[in-house]
Order: sequence, then structure tokens, then C-alpha cells
Amino acid sequence: MDANELLQLLYSNPPVIVQGITSPVARHHTENMMAYGTRIVGGVRPGAGGQRVCGVEVFDRVEDVVRQRGAEVSILFVPARVAKEAALESIEAGIRLIVLVTEHIPLHDTLCILEEAWRRGVFVLGPNTPGLILPWVGFKLGFLPQMYFSKGGVAIASRSGTLTYEVAYRLNRRDIGQSIALGVGGDSVVGMPFKRILPIFEADPHTRVILLIGEVGGIGEEEAAEWIASGGGTKPVVAYLAGRSAPSGKRMGHAGALIFGKRGTIESKLRAFRGAGVMVADELRDIVPLVAGAL
Repeated sequence: MDANELLQLLYSNPPVIVQGITSPVARHHTENMMAYGTRIVGGVRPGAGGQRVCGVEVFDRVEDVVRQRGAEVSILFVPARVAKEAALESIEAGIRLIVLVTEHIPLHDTLCILEEAWRRGVFVLGPNTPGLILPWVGFKLGFLPQMYFSKGGVAIASRSGTLTYEVAYRLNRRDIGQSIALGVGGDSVVGMPFKRILPIFEADPHTRVILLIGEVGGIGEEEAAEWIASGGGTKPVVAYLAGRSAPSGKRMGHAGALIFGKRGTIESKLRAFRGAGVMVADELRDIVPLVAGAL
């Protein structure tokens, strides 16, 4: 599945399953996702088949929901110790997009999931992601608060969950809505880093401006800048980097906040973005003016 096929899937408001639906957290977010308009057609919890959660039937296996309800997307609210098994089950059953909300998945397990997903052409968002939202469709997966998002032309990809909706709130106060917003995930290895998200935003007909919210550590921002500099896209890109005041040599909160030699520092990311012609917001308050000017 390529970028255009993923967009077609998302804009169709596809049938979704919730793995781990019987947990209190999953119940809460299932209600919110359904209230926003997401079509949840089943839940999965081994041994709980036949129960109902939020009016949704629970199945023992992903394969059963795919066969009976045509499910194409799965969001996982499962413990880290069983995340690999649950994700691989979805891939094997024919799910096309997996959203891994779960934190603390062992790195080797994540690598196994992503390798199999890549082999089968399956997109994986996360791990450790707040999910995604498409205001044009009334479709969301995860726990991004829908009251902070509205229809518009700004696509947001962020390594920080809270900054995703903080920035959306600030944009909406200026009547600037969003086409797509998603959380990349806070782990060191994720299924959809910036360089894989950019072609999706570039292909999206509703997106006019792309906003990347990065942070100290990791090389995702440098890779994104390389893609932009190579002529990969035509839409204006605005970037903001959190963690500029992070003390050198200190371990930060996200597993992805790792520095690799001379890459991964705030300075290297700023150089890369500016060298690629990206508009960089020096402070949080600068994001909205830059985005407004680019629309």
C-alpha cells in the first residue's frame, strides 16, 4: 500500500477494530472515537468473544472480525508484553493500517512488527502514539481530543502528543483548520517517521501547508529535511523543535530522544531544516503566524 492508497483508506472512514477493547482505557477511547464518527465494527479480546463493549461485539480473533465485518484498520490498546503477538495477528488477518498506542514495547518486538508490516505492505503508526485524526471525515484513531481540531488545510505530524493538540488549538483560534493530524510516536523506532509521512501529506488534496513538530534526539527531522531538499515535495513546510533548552548529556523523556554523534541535536536539525528551505518557528507562538503566511 502506497501513500495514495493509504489516503483513500483513511478518507473512506474505514471499518475499525479495537484490540484490547475490554480494558477501561480502551472502553473510554472507543466511546470517544465512535462519538466523533469512527466506524468501529468490532473489538478483540481472546476469551471474551460474545461480550459487548460500548455496543460493539467482542471477538476472540482478529480474523473473525475481518471475515465477518470487513475490518481494515486496527488500533491496539494492549499491554506491551503481548503487543507483538496482537500486531502480527492483525497483519496476518489482512489489516491494512495498525495504530500502536502501547508504550514500552521491547525494541526487538517493534522491529519484528515493522519488518512483517513492510513485507505485507501494511502501515504502522507508532508505537507510543496518540493516534491520528481527519476532521474532513470525522474519523479518528486514538486519543487526540477532537474539540481542538477543525476542517482546514494544515497537516500536522508531531513527535509530541500534547503539542499536537496544543498547536491545533492555537491554529483554530485563528480559524486555521487541519486536514490530518497525527502523532509519530515517542519510541526510538516507529513505523511512520517524518520521511514516510511527508509523501502522504504531499499527496493529500486537502493539505496546503505541512507542519512538523520535532524535538531533540533522533534523526527523523534530518531525514525529513533531506527528503524536502531532494525535491520530494512542493507544499510549504513549517517546523518547530521542542527541547531547545534541554541540558547537554541528560537523558530526556522519550525513548526517541537519542543523539547519534553530530546528528540528533537541536543545532543539526535547525541547520538541516533551514538548508532545505523549511520555515522554522523559533518559539511556540511563532508557529501560527508562519503557517498563516504560508497558506
